[in-house]
Amino acid sequence: GPPLAALTEGLNNWLNGLSGANKVFLGIILGLMMAFDMGGPINKTAYSFAALGLASGTQASFEIMAAVMAAGMTPPLGLALATAIRKRLFTHVEQENGKAAWVLGASFITEGAIPFAAGDPLRVIPSLMAGSAVTGALSMAFGATSRAPHGGIFVVPLIGNPFLYLL
Repeated sequence: GPPLAALTEGLNNWLNGLSGANKVFLGIILGLMMAFDMGGPINKTAYSFAALGLASGTQASFEIMAAVMAAGMTPPLGLALATAIRKRLFTHVEQENGKAAWVLGASFITEGAIPFAAGDPLRVIPSLMAGSAVTGALSMAFGATSRAPHGGIFVVPLIGNPFLYLL
């Protein structure tokens, strides 16, 4: 309702103010926002900021979209990788959730990390935020761009600097 609308508007105004500033710092902020609530209002604010910016057709708006998409893919893909590499640290149910997280993460569906965050929020959410912040910063530093507002790895043909973006 009205409180979330005010929060969203305030965050959008703040992000718009950062657009001309250090783009790596903006990538960090957007990455933190994408992982904080994994599909919640802060995540959606960062995504909306990026998607609406695409209408301007500027290089900066394409870089912002790439950073947001990469940072949103990081939590589920990171957890999927962890469940594959260090199986003994995860329960059978978490390992199964990890299998689903591969597909969700590759599709830019951050919510694939929610089962893990719900089980241990104090350890999982900060680590996801750190990973997404690094991802957002790297995407901006690499100058990766995305003309697609969604699609994850399935829109790689529309990504500028695709090799560094995938890295």
